[in-house]
Amino acid sequence: MTGRWYLVYCKPRQEMVARRNLERQGYTSYLPLLRQRRRVKGRSLSGIAPMFPRYLFILLNQETDNWSPIRSTIGVVSVVRFGQVPAAVPNELIELFRAQEDVDGVQVWSPEEYQRGMKVRITEGGFVGYEGIFVARSGRDRVTVLLQVLGRDTRARVDLGAIEPAG
Repeated sequence: MTGRWYLVYCKPRQEMVARRNLERQGYTSYLPLLRQRRRVKGRSLSGIAPMFPRYLFILLNQETDNWSPIRSTIGVVSVVRFGQVPAAVPNELIELFRAQEDVDGVQVWSPEEYQRGMKVRITEGGFVGYEGIFVARSGRDRVTVLLQVLGRDTRARVDLGAIEPAG
């Protein structure tokens, strides 16, 4: 694997299309993926999406590779540049991302460990916007949070992905 990694800017939601078309042309590319939760019609769904929306990495050799077909590849807008210089990415960064992948090629980042007594904010569900106190984990993907509702302390169980640290 000779060459350096560079950053490619893609059309909206076409990172996978761009990756597939670049690889058909013989280029080596890398698109880090991430599992994420999102709300669709009131339900929380888990899906896989690019870690960096609209960007992917491509391995190129400045002396031997032909860069001109890249910008006309379906799904690609351009190679990211700073002035006239293509934006090179350190090989160590790509190695770090690859080391964090599971067997499916999806990034595995451990969720922040919440400590009892920590202030948290609820980001989705019926209590969205409320701030409370983290009490405990109540299962693999659920936590218990102590909230002030109508002047009373109320315990609520919410998805782990539905809280964030309150600043």
